[in-house]
Amino acid sequence: MGKTMPDYASMLLPPPLIFLAALVMGLLLQHVLPIHWLPAAWTGWIGGVLVGIAAAITISGVRALRAARTGIFPRQPTTAIVQNGPYRFSRNPLYLSMILLGVGIAALSNALWILLLLIPAILVLRIGVIRREEAYLDRKFGDEYRAYRARVRRWI
Repeated sequence: MGKTMPDYASMLLPPPLIFLAALVMGLLLQHVLPIHWLPAAWTGWIGGVLVGIAAAITISGVRALRAARTGIFPRQPTTAIVQNGPYRFSRNPLYLSMILLGVGIAALSNALWILLLLIPAILVLRIGVIRREEAYLDRKFGDEYRAYRARVRRWI
């Protein structure tokens, strides 16, 4: 008998862990070798706006997933292609919100290191998570997912 594939997207690491690692390493580097990227007067309002937008996207995205009764967490099956809420504009709004949260924290702490480390985090996300999720969704939902993918951008 062949090995059956799990009914969820296999991934390198859970996405929140990828971003948490970038944030922690960025804050540590900022502590050791501080590099500021914003005028001090701008950090609070830029960071606050970005964190607020990230929170709004996350709340809206989680509500849309719950309303569709599909998995929210990485090792849960996807039972539906969600196409409402922020999923009308982005196939990955929760990942987009993590990026915005990271940039917001980089602004609030005025830590260029966080911003720089978000770049490899996004690459790991793209290669180690999104690529695998897209393959899983394509296998599971076929034409329905392909039509959604053709209509809605990955980010915004």
